[in-house]
Amino acid sequence: MDTELIEKIENALDTIRPYLEADGGNVKIVDLTDEMVLQLELTGTCSSCPMSTMTLKAGVEEAVKKAIPEISKVEAINISVSE
Repeated sequence: MDTELIEKIENALDTIRPYLEADGGNVKIVDLTDEMVLQLELTGTCSSCPMSTMTLKAGVEEAVKKAIPEISKVEAINISVSE
């Protein structure tokens, strides 16, 4: 993984971490694929929260893609989407 890019991602995540931490959760980078898909692990209460999918898309993905437009998608590896 590109260290400079990971640093940018961490900085973007830091902008939303206070909101996640306020609810007892957090997020950590697992991988950045060759297709520029950022894979994250939701930790703490975020991993089991029914709103985590929405949080990921509306909060985390938006913050990351705003800071690093070349990221094509953000996905959590440890939440199941029930649709």
